[in-house]
Amino acid sequence: MHSLPSACTSREIPKYHWQSQNVKQSGVDDMVLLSKITEEAIVENLKKRYMDDYIFTYIGPVLISVNPFKQMPYFTDREIELYQGAAQYENPPHVYALTDNMYRNMMIDSENQCVIISGESGAGKTVAAKYIMGYISKVSGGGSKVQHVKDIILQSNPLLEAFGNAKTVRNNNSSRFGKYFEIQFSRGGEPDGGKISNFLLEKSRVVSQNENERNFHIFYQMIEGSSNQQKEALGIMTPDYYNYLNQSGTYKVDGTNDSSDFQETMEAMQVIGIPGDCQTQVLQIVAGILHLGNVSFIEAGNYAQVESTDLLAFPAYLLGINQNRLQDKLTSRKMDSKWGGKSESINVTLNQEQACYTRDALAKALYARLFDYLVEAINKAMQKPLEELSIGVLDIYGFEIFQRNGFEQFCINFVNEKLQQIFIELTLKAEQEEYVQEGIKWTPIEYFNNKIVCDLIENKLNPPGIMSVLDDVCATMHAKGEGADSTLLQKLQAAVGTHEHFNSWNSGFIIHHYAGKVSYDISGFCERNRDVLFPDLIELMQSSEQNFIRSLFPENLNSDKKGRPSTASSKIKRQANELVDTLMKCTPHYIRCIKPNETKRPRDWEESRVKHQVEYLGLRENIRVRRAGFAYRRVFQKFLQRYAILTLETFPCWRGGEQQGVLHLLRSVNMDPDQYQMGRTKIFVKNPESLFLLEEMRERKFDTFARTIQKAWRKYIARRKYEQMREEASDILYNSKERRKNSINRNFVGDYLGMEDKPELRQFLAKRERIDFADSVTKYDRRFKSIKRDLILTPKGIYLIGREKVKKGPEKGQIKEVLKRRLDIANVRSVSLSTRQDDFFILHEAQYDSLLESTFKTEFLSLLCKRYEEQTKSKMQLAFSDRLEFRLKKEGWGGGGTRTLVFQKGQGNVAQLKPAGKSLNVTIGDGLPKTSNNSLIKGYQNGAAQFSRRTIGTSQQEEAYSTPNKCNRPPSSALPKLGSQKARQGHAPSRTQMANLDFLNVPDQGMSGMQRKRSISQRPPPAPTSRPKTQPRPLGPRCRALYQYAGQDVDELTFDVNDVIDLIKEDVSGWWIGRIHGKEGLFPGNYVEKI
Repeated sequence: MHSLPSACTSREIPKYHWQSQNVKQSGVDDMVLLSKITEEAIVENLKKRYMDDYIFTYIGPVLISVNPFKQMPYFTDREIELYQGAAQYENPPHVYALTDNMYRNMMIDSENQCVIISGESGAGKTVAAKYIMGYISKVSGGGSKVQHVKDIILQSNPLLEAFGNAKTVRNNNSSRFGKYFEIQFSRGGEPDGGKISNFLLEKSRVVSQNENERNFHIFYQMIEGSSNQQKEALGIMTPDYYNYLNQSGTYKVDGTNDSSDFQETMEAMQVIGIPGDCQTQVLQIVAGILHLGNVSFIEAGNYAQVESTDLLAFPAYLLGINQNRLQDKLTSRKMDSKWGGKSESINVTLNQEQACYTRDALAKALYARLFDYLVEAINKAMQKPLEELSIGVLDIYGFEIFQRNGFEQFCINFVNEKLQQIFIELTLKAEQEEYVQEGIKWTPIEYFNNKIVCDLIENKLNPPGIMSVLDDVCATMHAKGEGADSTLLQKLQAAVGTHEHFNSWNSGFIIHHYAGKVSYDISGFCERNRDVLFPDLIELMQSSEQNFIRSLFPENLNSDKKGRPSTASSKIKRQANELVDTLMKCTPHYIRCIKPNETKRPRDWEESRVKHQVEYLGLRENIRVRRAGFAYRRVFQKFLQRYAILTLETFPCWRGGEQQGVLHLLRSVNMDPDQYQMGRTKIFVKNPESLFLLEEMRERKFDTFARTIQKAWRKYIARRKYEQMREEASDILYNSKERRKNSINRNFVGDYLGMEDKPELRQFLAKRERIDFADSVTKYDRRFKSIKRDLILTPKGIYLIGREKVKKGPEKGQIKEVLKRRLDIANVRSVSLSTRQDDFFILHEAQYDSLLESTFKTEFLSLLCKRYEEQTKSKMQLAFSDRLEFRLKKEGWGGGGTRTLVFQKGQGNVAQLKPAGKSLNVTIGDGLPKTSNNSLIKGYQNGAAQFSRRTIGTSQQEEAYSTPNKCNRPPSSALPKLGSQKARQGHAPSRTQMANLDFLNVPDQGMSGMQRKRSISQRPPPAPTSRPKTQPRPLGPRCRALYQYAGQDVDELTFDVNDVIDLIKEDVSGWWIGRIHGKEGLFPGNYVEKI
């Protein structure tokens, strides 16, 4: 993956995406393109990319992610912008690309999506899930309610990690539970709800851990991060004091700050909406569990006795229960005895082993129910009444092999086996079967189907699976003891002993999983599977003084119990199958995480470990199926629905057969016949690139329609605000500066450069930065030499862009755009102008000032003042004087100083410049009075803006600086007096005369109408014969283009120099209505002359 480039200087900003330049090619992005498909080639490609810090690679739509064991630099807001709405091939592989694809598919197809993240423990699954949630939160819109849901989605991570994750020998932040997080969306794509399903919390970790492992993070967070007051209230000591923490001898984790994590956990509880008193009781339960673990027992005449009754006081106090009652329930158990149709309860005293088991069972039950409460609290905070669309993120414990593997590892590996089965079902098996069903030519590809292993574990009958045998043994088991486990081993040997994926050994059994052979220690299997909490303990907790704790134990102990109690294995089997059903209803996406080493160090590559993972994940088979198969398939009706917009015949409705409609669409985009095959009910497209072609054309169509609608709407809004804008602009200079004729009485276009078609200028702006104003202006240097600059104003700042010749490199000699200056709007101290009708203004800033000249200074200043006030909550300072001073830029040892502008009364409307050392004398004739406003100005013009420009020392080509085809610009010289071809006593036509043109253009019949048209035309049509011929359209006044003009809006005309335009209507705004090439629209009157 790519590291981000450092901040670019004004001369180094890349022209297009950062990926397209100076990117080191490392292996192949998509392993479908590998020349050799072997495990060795796949491993080599992954290694090459991993060593160059490219952790993501594709196999078609499947994302392979290798854990870098360090923070990578490409998860910033910049990448979020880059991947949003981009096609997969446009950018390097990334989890953001997969997430964006999921989000867009959900919106486009109105189908639920899910992402299955699989891999070993420590391969980076949880981190990938976090990035997915973070991306969705950033790119989806919504108001305050939606933002609240987003906050809960993001804050659920630290909370569930604190209570559900722990350090293991394989992973410092291992998920010890599974979760399927459904983010629910409205039809508009805003996340407005969510739901978490959690699976199999590893409760046994609460009471025992292996060497070099830790208990759940929350215990250490509370010890390190709680305040002194909390420590006193909860009786918190150092971690080595607690039996539930000191077994492994490990208390710290490298790179983890338990104290700051505790504050984050508490903040997450607050965001999720857990009340303050409940937060306190959550901590009381966590501390109570630790203190409960320190209660030990001694054997006294075959009966258990609490070794130190003093240690009972604190757990009893924290849990709100009676100390003596706690002692009683830990050392004895009430049992129901049935004799002769009668039942009576007797108290049975427990031995030491049973008492320890009872204590641990209470601790585990308290923790598991507390965890369920937290999950439920998150769900309640996010629930919505009606489910619409969703994206599910499956982050589940990874496949794991430890020195000693017990019942928990058996369940974890079973769930991973089921997930592998889904992957095989959907990417290898179902795909190949679909080709056969649809009649597509296909050569089958062999692969290992792990359904045989899943059946070995979960089968009910013929033969019964391991879980069924386990449940049968547990149903007949009455007391804890090793006898039940050895019975289980014997029964397993009898039931599945001959299975090719099963072996037994003296202390347990071996299963040949898809990821390798795992030896399971049978000890404790039955006890952990029973997962029964004795009624005595439930009763004890229901006697608590604390409502919160009582709510965690809602059972009704008086109701009759019928049937077998559910076991842990039956529960996980049911949950796993429900999860599979849920996933099968969604459109699946896959992230296959790979762990490159066991040292947890960056850039450490263990070849054999990676090769093993590549083999058992079935990546080679995945590539082969992908290469031989089809990247995309859709039923005809859905394909037609999605791409109907591409042709007139199919949009809005195709009237023929669906298959013919699909063929028509494919031919309309000239897709090669070898790129697709028609099935019986579906179209199959071979390469993603062919699909991208369709998508790109569809996007363009929608883009065109959207722009048309947007432009029409914007124009409508702009026209409504037109009068208000003119008033505001007029007020800025009112009573302070003389006015040019018609300098305000015109449309404010804003973008005079046509920025939509100028990627070379847009490259300096952020991706979606809005443009308020863009124009080519004149800048003056220290010697008062004029230089052309493109001036761009956005809500963020002011940009001055110039051109320079490239001095070296492959583009040597070419003229390139260069960002010369960028000013933050809030940093502009003031703006200075003269009191005369010239176009000069000075932008004053802390370092140095910029002297600029722009025809559209009033429009620019009105927008700048507005943006300045928005940002600073204060008015922009405007200074008016006929003697202006500006500071120069310091350059090296020299530079700096000031220059002066002196404005004097002269002749005419064109400013005359006369440099004299460090000052510039500007002379110009009188303009309209300073008190002029819109109503006064209206009477002066014939509709064309009389903008003057000096032509001294600059050619016409230089004036049209940004491009020779200057858009929306008045010509550089003073405009011709329109209508001068027809003598009107030397005056511009009055407003009344302008209105006469409207009358003349009213469609009419007969010779009189034609004569009226001829009366204002220099080139009348030929005299009619005795039988006049019907003409398609009366010939009216026309005009010839003096300059090229590119229409910037849907209702504007585009024309070249010397094009002839039929004039329909002149308007005082300067925008006339005409017709050319059969199109009617607006155009600037000062770009043409009448003929």
